This record gives sequence, structure tokens and C-alpha cells, in this order.
Amino acid sequence: MVLNMRSRAGGDRQETTVTEVFAKPNDPASSPSSDEKRAAKDVEQAHDYTAEVDPKKVLLKMDLHLIPMLALLYLLSFLDRGNIGNARIEGLLETLNMTGPQYNWCLTVFFFTYCIFEVPSNLLLKRLRPSIWLPSIMVAWGTVMTLMGIVQNFEGLLIARLFLGVTEAGLYPGVAYYITMWYCRTEAQFRQAMFFSAASVAGAFSGLLAFAIAKMDGVGNYEGWRWIFILEGLLTVVVAVIAFFTIYDFPETAKFLTEPERAWVVTRLRYQGSKDSGQMVAEDEHFKWKYVRDAFSDWQIYLALWMYWGIVCPLYGTSLFLPSIIRELGYTSSTAQLLTIPIYITAAVLAIAVAWYSDRSGQRSPYIFTCMCAVGIGFIICISASAAGNLPGVVYAGIFIAVCGIYPAFPGNVTWLSNNLAGSYKRSAGMAIHIGVGNLAGAMSSNFYREADAPQYILGHALELAFVAVGLVSVAVLRWRYQSINRKREGMELGEFTEVEQSEKGDRASTFRYVL
Repeated sequence: MVLNMRSRAGGDRQETTVTEVFAKPNDPASSPSSDEKRAAKDVEQAHDYTAEVDPKKVLLKMDLHLIPMLALLYLLSFLDRGNIGNARIEGLLETLNMTGPQYNWCLTVFFFTYCIFEVPSNLLLKRLRPSIWLPSIMVAWGTVMTLMGIVQNFEGLLIARLFLGVTEAGLYPGVAYYITMWYCRTEAQFRQAMFFSAASVAGAFSGLLAFAIAKMDGVGNYEGWRWIFILEGLLTVVVAVIAFFTIYDFPETAKFLTEPERAWVVTRLRYQGSKDSGQMVAEDEHFKWKYVRDAFSDWQIYLALWMYWGIVCPLYGTSLFLPSIIRELGYTSSTAQLLTIPIYITAAVLAIAVAWYSDRSGQRSPYIFTCMCAVGIGFIICISASAAGNLPGVVYAGIFIAVCGIYPAFPGNVTWLSNNLAGSYKRSAGMAIHIGVGNLAGAMSSNFYREADAPQYILGHALELAFVAVGLVSVAVLRWRYQSINRKREGMELGEFTEVEQSEKGDRASTFRYVL
């Protein structure tokens, strides 16, 4: 199905007409199916409704109904995933008689199962409905987190972390994909940043909460670190039950939108990828295994992985080890917990500000590149100050700068690829591959900060810097490649392909334009 936008001259006024063209892939002359007729009617109604819709009002309604709960879900996810770093400095290793390498293994195995289950989880999200799937996996990981509080040895903690990876796998890629089902490409990063900044708040809240919960040391004959796992896990389960009733599924069924608003939201999402070409091809919303295969063979996903690793290696390295790094600078455990708070709060504010400017400009790569440069500068400061010795304040400043670059870069990186994957199910699979394989960086960075390298951690900082450098190269190459393809597609017509075939080609269609 193609929406042809043609202008009729009428003095200085231009009138836009809408023509729906239907064809089967192997029979251009065939009559339209009932689904196609229904789609045509929906599109015509959407254009009739456009005059009745206030875009700013609709976006605000969507923000208020969707983003707060998504942010809360991700805050709890990141809190539960990273609180092991807080538990460590409250005596986890000593109680379980674990060594530094064993602790690193507990961090690493999480990412193996996390990676494996992301693609199937994202495919299930749309088929089982977000309001069912997301709260269900939340109950599961909250239960696992609570049970982590009663493990008695290294083996028990290792197995618990494996299952935590299984249960948490669907949350972040699922929410990132969910946002693309509601918001257009030029609106997505601001919303991604609003819910991802919850990770920054989780980092700050984690330190504050751990500081308070650790005071329960001895209650019920449990150590303080056990209560960190138990109480935060129970909180996740409670919020999950609430989420069953507060998460909305799709724009088509959103009761908080009027009928004209629903039609407007759905139609603009369907044609967003090709609207700049003049030949507006609708995205295919039907599931086919072909789209999953297309995602696994798409060059841009694998190139974008290096960009992802350049951001996520530092992200996980800092989130898992930041309290330990600060403590090794000579601060007490409680002070180390509290010193993480200003870093994460500043990063959250910057993430939202950068995303707002990125959406307004319609560009992704300049903002990602600039933020990654800040990450690199931060780690260079850490390495230099650590090598000089006795400069804890300078090392803290370097980490501060690095984290303030990481958190604005991450939503930009995820949004950029999602902007350039067309077709609902290809985008679902592609984002899950990107995020899933990308999160193997967590497995790598879990071993960057070795106990043997304390307190300088020069090797860990240097490895983070190396990944940032490779990521910067991938950003530059990705932009150059997108720009080259867009230039080749300028002025191209549908050619030998029918409109339906162009729709099935998704981002490989001649009408699709990549976001730079």
C-alpha cells in the first residue's frame, strides 16, 4: 500500500491529495483484499480527522499515560541488576566466602542468559500484549531478586544471577520497541531518554537506598546486604502487580485517546519512514519469519553493535563497580554510596536535554559522537590521575565526566538504529539483536575492574577507553554509509517493484530515508 502525495497548483496554495494503490506482489492487476480495503478506509478517515487533532495535546497525553510507568519499570530493572555492586561493599564477599574472580563470574553469567532471551521476548511482546508480558516478566525477576537475599554460597548466587538474566531479558528491548509503536522517529529519543534516565536515577537511588537498608544489618539474623536484595525484590513484585492495570497496549486500543487521535497516531507511524521521498510506503505490520531473517542479516545492526559496545562497556563498568571504585579512593562504604548520587542525577538531566535537542534537529550521530568524546575524555583523566597517584578527587571528576557522557549517548544509540529499521517485526527483532548481543559488553566489562588492579584500576579504565575509541569510529562509518544510501535513493521511483513489495522491503525500499 502506497500513499502518493501530489500537489495541485492553485495560485499560491497547494492541495494534497491521497491515492491508495494496492497490488499483490505477483499480480499487480489483482483486486485489493478486504484487509487492504479496510486499511484504505482507515487512512482516509485519519486524514479527515487530522483537522480535529492537536498534535501537542496528543503527545502530552501519551507522555503522561506511558512514560511514568515505563520509567518506573526500568528504574527497578536497573536497580535490581546493579544492586550487587552495593551489596559487595556491604560484606557480600566476606559472608559467602567468595573471591574477586568468583564475584566477577556472578556478574558475567547474567549477560549470557540476558542476551539469549531478548529476541524471543521481543517477538512475544506484540503477540501477547505489553500489558500482560511486561508485568509478567517483572514478577519473575522480582521473585528471583528476593531469593538472592537467602543464598548461602557462591554457587547459589551464580545460579540466581543466571535466572535474573533470563527474567530481565525482555524488559529493556521490550520497552525500547514499545516506544516505537507509539512515537515517530523525530520524537522517540526524548521519550527513550525520559525512561532511560530512570537508570541514572536508579544509580543514585541505589546508593541512597543501599545506605539506608544496610542499617538493617542483624535484623532477622540477616546481614545488611541480604536485606538490599530482599526488599528491592519485593518492591519490584508489588509494582509489577500494579503494572498489569496501568500499561496500555497499542495506540489502536488506547482508551485515553479519542477516535480521531488514534487514527492520527496510527497513520503517521505507518508512513514515517518514507514521508520525505514523496512516495509514502506503508510499513508492513504482519508477522513473517522473513522479517526476522532480514534482521539477522542486516549490515547496519552489526556495525551499530560496535557503537553500542563503545557506550555499554563503560555503562556497565561504572554501574557495577562505581561504589567499589570510589571506596578504593579512600572513602568509607557509606560515603562511597552517597558520592554516586550527584553523578547519576547530573547524567539523568543531561540525557533528557541532549535527547530534546536531538529530536528537534532530526539528527542522531552528532550528539552520540560528542557524548562519546566526553566519555573518552573522562577515562583519560581517570588513567592519568590514577597513574600519578594520590589524586582521588581528580579520579572522581574523570568518572563524573565519563558517566555524564554515557547516559545521554545510550538512548541516542538505541533510537538511531530503531529509526532506521522499517517494518514492525523487523524492528522488533533488530532492536532485540542490537541490544541483546550488545549487552554481551556487560559480560566483558564485568571483568575489566579486577580486585588485583585496585585501587588505581588503570587496566579497567584503559579497556573502557579502547571500546569508546572503536565506538567513535563506528558512529562515523555508520553515518557515512546512511548518507551514501540516501543520496542514491534521491529521485528514485518505485521502479520494477510493486507498492506491496516496497512495503515488504521496509528500510531497504527505495522510498525509505535513513536518519543521520
